[in-house]
Amino acid sequence: MTTHRLIAPSRPLLNKVPQITLYFWVIKVLCTTVGETAADFLNVNLDFGLTGTSIVTGLLLAVALAAQFTANRYRAGRYWTAVTLVSVFGTLVTDNLTDALGVPLEVSTVVFGVLLAVAFGAWYSAERTLSIHSIFTRRREAFYWTAILLTFALGTATGDLMSQVLGLGFLVAGLVVVALIAAVAVAWRFGLHAVLSFWIIYVLTRPLGAALGDYLSQPTGEGGLGLGATLTSVVFFAGIIVAVLYLAATKADVIAGGTDAVVFEEEGRGGVWQTVIVVGLLLGLGVAGYLWRTSALQTDVPVVATAPGDAQGAPQASVGQQAGGRQAQPSRLGDLSPFRTISQDTLQLVNGGDQAGATTRVRDLEIAWDDAEARLKPRDKTAWTALDSKIDKVLRAIRATSPDPAAEKAALTALLDALG
Repeated sequence: MTTHRLIAPSRPLLNKVPQITLYFWVIKVLCTTVGETAADFLNVNLDFGLTGTSIVTGLLLAVALAAQFTANRYRAGRYWTAVTLVSVFGTLVTDNLTDALGVPLEVSTVVFGVLLAVAFGAWYSAERTLSIHSIFTRRREAFYWTAILLTFALGTATGDLMSQVLGLGFLVAGLVVVALIAAVAVAWRFGLHAVLSFWIIYVLTRPLGAALGDYLSQPTGEGGLGLGATLTSVVFFAGIIVAVLYLAATKADVIAGGTDAVVFEEEGRGGVWQTVIVVGLLLGLGVAGYLWRTSALQTDVPVVATAPGDAQGAPQASVGQQAGGRQAQPSRLGDLSPFRTISQDTLQLVNGGDQAGATTRVRDLEIAWDDAEARLKPRDKTAWTALDSKIDKVLRAIRATSPDPAAEKAALTALLDALG
C-alpha cells in the first residue's frame, strides 16, 4: 500500500471502476438499501422464498458480471447494475446462512471478516496495491469483485448482528454506523491512508444502507416507517437509474487517462501499519461493545407484553389465555406465554379454515419473536435456537404457495409443545 509504479498490461484496458466522488457514495448507499429491500420483496412479497430468490439473483449477477468483465473500460450502466445485484446476492448469502442453515450471526460476521482479510491479503500479495484506481487487468478486476461481494456479505451480517442480536434496532444501528463512517472520514482528512479509509467506509455503508432500507420499509410496529419493501425498492431503484443516467451522459466519474504508458499511483506511505492499528482498534471496540451489550441483555428482566402499545409491543391475545386455561411452565428463556397465545390463535384459525387470518396472525408471532431475540437468545442459545427452528417451520408451512392444513397443524402443534 505504498507509493510504486505499475507497468500497463500487454492488452491494455481503461480503468474499469469509477472515480470516487460524492456520486459514488450516494449510489453505493442507494444500492445497499435496494439490496436489503429487493431481497425482502422477492423473498416475501413475490413468495420466491430464499432459495428461489438466491437462484434468480445469482443468475442475473452472473450475466451482469460477464458483461462487466467483457467491457474494456468503465461503463456506468454495467458497473452499477453489477454492484446492485452483488448487493442483493450478498444479502441473500448471509440470510441463507442465518435463516436456512441456522448459522449464528456472530459466526457469519467472523467468517466473512476472515474471508475478506484473506481476499485482501491475496490481492495485495499479487498486485502490491488495493487501490481501485488501478483496476485495468482481469486479475485485479477478479480480486476487486471478490472483495466487493465479501464486503456486502460481511456488512449484512454485521448490520443484522447489531440490530437484531444486540437489539439496537434499525435506527440506533444506523446511527452507530454513521458515527463510525464520520470518524473514518475525519481521520482520512487528517492523514489516514486513503485506500484503508475507502475500504472501511465501503464495508460500513452496507449496514448503513440496510438500516436505512429496514427503517423505511418495515412496519411501524417493528420500529420502521411502514413504507413497505415494494415502495422503498421502487423509490431507490429510481434514484439509482437517474444518477447512473446522469453519470453515463456527463462522464463525471470516469477516471481520465489510459494504460498505454507507465501509470503512477500515489497512495501514500504507512498503509500497512495503519491498517494493523486501525483494524485492531475497530475489532477491539466491536468485541468490547458486543460483550457489554450481551451482558446487559442477560441481566435485563423482560417485560411480558399483554396489550398493544405496551413496552414490548407484542400483540394482545385474541383467543383465551392458554390451551385448557393452564399457564405455561417457565422455561430457561423466561415467560413464553405471549408466543404460545399467538401460536394457539393461529392454530384455531387454521382449524377454522381461515388461511388469510392465520397468515396475518403468524406475522404477529414473527414480529414478537424477532423483537424478543436480543433478550432471549443470550439466556440460553440452545433453547432459543430450538424454538427458532420450530417457528421457522411454522412460518414456512403457513406461507407456502399451496398451504397444506395438515402440515400447518403439525408445525403449530410441535411449536406449542415446545413452548409449553
